[in-house]
Amino acid sequence: MVNVQDAKADPAAQLLTPQDSVVVFVDHQPQMFFGTTSTDRAKIINAAVALAKSAKIFDVPVVLTTVASKTFSGPLLQPLAEQFPGTEHIDRSTMNCWEDERVVDAVKATGRPKIVMAGLWTEVCISLASLSAADQGYQVFVPTDACGGVSVEAHNNAILRMTQHGIIPTTWLTTLLEWQRDWGRTETYEPVMGVVVDHAGAYGQGVAYAHAMLGGHSAG
Repeated sequence: MVNVQDAKADPAAQLLTPQDSVVVFVDHQPQMFFGTTSTDRAKIINAAVALAKSAKIFDVPVVLTTVASKTFSGPLLQPLAEQFPGTEHIDRSTMNCWEDERVVDAVKATGRPKIVMAGLWTEVCISLASLSAADQGYQVFVPTDACGGVSVEAHNNAILRMTQHGIIPTTWLTTLLEWQRDWGRTETYEPVMGVVVDHAGAYGQGVAYAHAMLGGHSAG
């Protein structure tokens, strides 16, 4: 039994940090978007790009993977690809990217035990890969707003299936704030606020308003 009198001001071990995370983007491609109906596709694009920018701020390594880009699904989403110029995209034939050795090797090479995984479709490419990675000891976080399925039912069922196996649903903004965690970390404060203003809707507009009216820094 835990003695609460031993409590101290330390974060939980299961929280994401920039030092223990790797982000895997899976199949944000035109053909996959064509079949996505679980939510507004512009919202998925916004979330995916925001997640990419967030990873860059904290120097979190990123793995980009596509499926059948030359023959069926098309190229990686341009606004996402633009965040990582010169980064190789691993193009696969497998629906489950965790069955491609190149993807697994790329994740392993980072030495990070926690995977943030987002992509299309939630019920296939994300759930199969997340379950496979979790089965091999990784802790997997899925920003569900940067994912989409062929229907609301398919998307929601996939999230339910993953959570039943210990995979953690989150959002791009939750991930960003979990990496930041302390507004006293001034080296990343302004870039974080920039992403929030550009991508976080009403919250972002609130931050922009506070900057305009109060000037200088304003904590989130």
